[in-house]
Amino acid sequence: MKFIIPSEQQTSPEAWRRYVLAFIAIFVGFLTAVYAFVLLVDPFGISPVSLPLKRSLVTVQRYMYPQLIRSHRFDSALFGTSTSMLIDPELLNGPFQARFANLSMASATAWEQKTLVELFLREVRRPKVMVIGLDIVWCTPDADRNRITFRGFPDWLYDDNRWNDHLHLLNRISLMSAVRLVRFNLGSFAPTTRSDGMDTFLPPDAEYDLERARRHIYGGTPRVEGSEAPAPPQAGNASGQVELPALPWLDQMLARMPDETRKVLAFMPVHVSTFGQGPMFEVCKARIAEIGRRHSASVIDWRIASTITREDSNFWDALHYRVPIANRIARELAGAVLSGKGSEDRTYRLINVP
Repeated sequence: MKFIIPSEQQTSPEAWRRYVLAFIAIFVGFLTAVYAFVLLVDPFGISPVSLPLKRSLVTVQRYMYPQLIRSHRFDSALFGTSTSMLIDPELLNGPFQARFANLSMASATAWEQKTLVELFLREVRRPKVMVIGLDIVWCTPDADRNRITFRGFPDWLYDDNRWNDHLHLLNRISLMSAVRLVRFNLGSFAPTTRSDGMDTFLPPDAEYDLERARRHIYGGTPRVEGSEAPAPPQAGNASGQVELPALPWLDQMLARMPDETRKVLAFMPVHVSTFGQGPMFEVCKARIAEIGRRHSASVIDWRIASTITREDSNFWDALHYRVPIANRIARELAGAVLSGKGSEDRTYRLINVP
């Protein structure tokens, strides 16, 4: 192999200037091409020059849900964390005579949920039904400080200024989303999220393994078959002065909903082994119940010791129940809200029915 040593003329300041300008031109050209690609493919539904491609939810929920809301295909929605993600909107559509989207997000903070609800209320001015799937994120004392997770949050997609969105398109998630959308149109990528937001993020129920589930539930120490699940701690006495900064957000969200909107606050079930919040969580529940009553919201509580939450075989891990339980919750929620039907086997408490 021959090595050519540049001459002094080739390494002169003028030559280096040409090399730098060529590099800058190539770099800028590459970024321009990437930006044009994302703008034309338009994975977030914001571009005025997008190509006529089939649209699908191909990437991170936090990035895709704004376009789902702005499609105006839905007049009702379910919000929450992954403890609400398995509830099928199609099981709610018929009983409520509505068009539901499931807008729950993995590890969604209270602030992220609030932001999503506010966008829905601005776009769908008179929603039929709004269901908030509640869990511990609404009852943490640092909710106002820890507003987003390590996943980040694209707040630019949630404001009413559509033009500033274009300033944020040069990033990894935008490019990944555009590539996935192209692959979806070519038939080489199958999204896991349905067009109504339903995301079956757990393995198929046919692959359920009880022993594996118990290892997840009990942290690697499976419970002996036939033994009792741990009882939840007693509520005890707790000071009513506990600071819960997310609850005023919940109050404001309900206040902004039209009077004709059905408002539902539903504590989602988790395994009893997670019932470690004790008195503070009971205080939080009581305050949420009062907020619900003040705004004529139905308040339903599945987060109680019951045959659902005590039974290991109902869960994949300590937080995530199986699809049959999710389908049961959807049916029971409709019955509780529409006809005030209580639980025959005490798997939920009907705290308030307007």
